[in-house]
Amino acid sequence: MTDPNQTVRFSLNGNGGPPERLEAFDYFDAAPDQPATLASGLVSLGFIKAGLRRSARFWCALALVGLVIGAGYNVKYPPAIKASTSVLITYGPDENPTSAVLDNQAIAQSRAVAQLAMRKLGLQQSLGSFVATVTASVVTDRVLQITVSAPTGAEAVSRANAVAAAFLQFRADQMETAQQLLLQSLQQEVDQARQNVDSINSQISQVSAGPVTSERQSRLKILRTQLTQADGQLAVDQQTYEGNKVSTAVLSAVTGSVVLDPAVAAVHSRLKYLVIYGLIGLIAGLGLGLTLVVVHTVVSDRLRRRDDVTHALGAPVKLSVGPVRLSRWRPGRHGLAAANGTDVRRIVVFLRGAVPSVAAGTAALAVVPVDDAEVAALSLVSLAVSRAQEGRTVVVADLASGAPAAVLLQSRKPGVRSVNVRDAHLILAVPDPDDIAPIGPLGRAPAGAQDNEFTVSVRNACASADLLLTLATLDPSLGGDHLATWATRTVAVVTSGRSSWARIHAVGEMIRLAGTSLPAAVLVGADQTDDSVGAPESSGPLVGPGDLGLGITSR
Repeated sequence: MTDPNQTVRFSLNGNGGPPERLEAFDYFDAAPDQPATLASGLVSLGFIKAGLRRSARFWCALALVGLVIGAGYNVKYPPAIKASTSVLITYGPDENPTSAVLDNQAIAQSRAVAQLAMRKLGLQQSLGSFVATVTASVVTDRVLQITVSAPTGAEAVSRANAVAAAFLQFRADQMETAQQLLLQSLQQEVDQARQNVDSINSQISQVSAGPVTSERQSRLKILRTQLTQADGQLAVDQQTYEGNKVSTAVLSAVTGSVVLDPAVAAVHSRLKYLVIYGLIGLIAGLGLGLTLVVVHTVVSDRLRRRDDVTHALGAPVKLSVGPVRLSRWRPGRHGLAAANGTDVRRIVVFLRGAVPSVAAGTAALAVVPVDDAEVAALSLVSLAVSRAQEGRTVVVADLASGAPAAVLLQSRKPGVRSVNVRDAHLILAVPDPDDIAPIGPLGRAPAGAQDNEFTVSVRNACASADLLLTLATLDPSLGGDHLATWATRTVAVVTSGRSSWARIHAVGEMIRLAGTSLPAAVLVGADQTDDSVGAPESSGPLVGPGDLGLGITSR
């Protein structure tokens, strides 16, 4: 039924003919005491898919926002460029290459080396942030690779070279310091050996000056033996000291450790990272959007299914249409021009069939929007115009907040007056904004209510009218007792996903407490995946054949 040139007739009597009065079916009205219990449908995959489809603009927008943020982050904070250099290490005679290379790896990544490099480069950044950019990896026992990252390639190269030079300098300083400590220790041993020799010589001189005795000879023999040993130890210590002093092992270890390869910056495509960051942002935004939509769909208390609306309202959903999109500036979607839409025309046909037939007097129908008053007002005014064009005298009473029907008729001023729309003559009744529960011309007024000038004017207008169409919004804080003075039959208009179960149920209860029949409801924006019927649970039929089940014929 999407062909715009296809003629559609909504049959209310089952024979394809024009719609007849619904009063012909005695069992049309829903039972007044029908329970309105919450019977929410199970959350299925189809239910979630429908929610995702409804919110496609939202999660697509979040995905695009993520894409822009990801790409912008890459532009604002581009990925650091890395430069690598390798160092050839020559070990001293006392070093084990297998374990020493790990020590050198730790030294290359140390704060001390980083501080030397920063001093050479003249950098003012924090030491910790610079250390985080330096990485040393072991290639072989003698080769160490140093990698440094920086915002630009030139900076990365200069920093890598500076770190390598600082590492070699630090290592050389440590080895020279160790050599100096060793020589100091050996010098102390030589000094101690020399002092020992001098002490023994002094003792020999003292013993030799005494009288010649066997005891002296024995003592001299012992001292000469100790002197020989002391001279030998002194000679060994002096030789060790001189040997280490002129040793070239440390010098070779220092001069043999050099930069093997100058630093080279890694080449990468900025477009590549721009695409990667953009895709990451796109996926993150899409995931966030889908998650939010799924969670909102699962936990939302807004009713969408026909069965749920029926059980909450206590009346069957006899007509469900797609979304009715109105606009203040798009041609064909604002004002009475929007009534040409297929879904609005379907609602108008439905309301036409819902008007009660009377033998004499004025037929009265009230349309109560549960949430969106604009669609209900548009449908009601369109029905009024069509009936007036047929020569009927029609009174339109706009009791809704904001007077949306009066806005469509371009007359929001309170009072009762005649308006001409599309060559149709209507009588428009708009109560004073302070009159929150205006009394109508029908039935008995609620206790304590008094007629005012507006009520009298409406009663006089309806005295010669064929049809009274009322648009009324109900507020639980005010009640709806006055509704019975405006209509004998009411049709509720519910927008899918706009109202909670409590809100819909409250409107249904207020209509029934007012004493007005609520035979049916219209669901606007129904999901295409909704397979529920929208009929209350009851043992017997609520409607007869040809009732508002809307048999559809096309030609």
